[in-house]
Amino acid sequence: MTTASTRTIRHINAPRTNVYHALLDAQAVATWMVPTGMTSHVHVFDPREGGSFRISLTYDAPTRAGKTSAHTDTYHGHFVKLVPNEQVMEVMEFETDDPSMRGEMTVTFTLTDADGGTDILGIHDNLPPGVPPADNETGWRMAFDKLAALVEAG
Repeated sequence: MTTASTRTIRHINAPRTNVYHALLDAQAVATWMVPTGMTSHVHVFDPREGGSFRISLTYDAPTRAGKTSAHTDTYHGHFVKLVPNEQVMEVMEFETDDPSMRGEMTVTFTLTDADGGTDILGIHDNLPPGVPPADNETGWRMAFDKLAALVEAG
């Protein structure tokens, strides 16, 4: 069985240390790691290798259907690998009864110096069959735009 993956890259005009910190700060994650049109609630966030997280994303529009409940996508996971100022690897899965949305996904963020700032590469592997890769990539582009706005503002 072939699984889908997406790759998203974004330049951020901020040092890698600032970007890395925003990947591991619960308040920052609640701000940036959410597509436009949704709000985020971080239930659990323990940013260390083996540490867990649980996050809910709720659609602002009541007409949008969630994976977990009527309007919410909740996912949980853990941090697999943390290389300070270079890489964050997470494994996560949706909390859902829909078999097409189930399965562990791996998200890896890699940071490199570029043009006086940082390039962030996000690779999202093992998308469940019910998640269209184009929609996933659009969501990550929105999130990376918010990440850039957050860390570039200081």
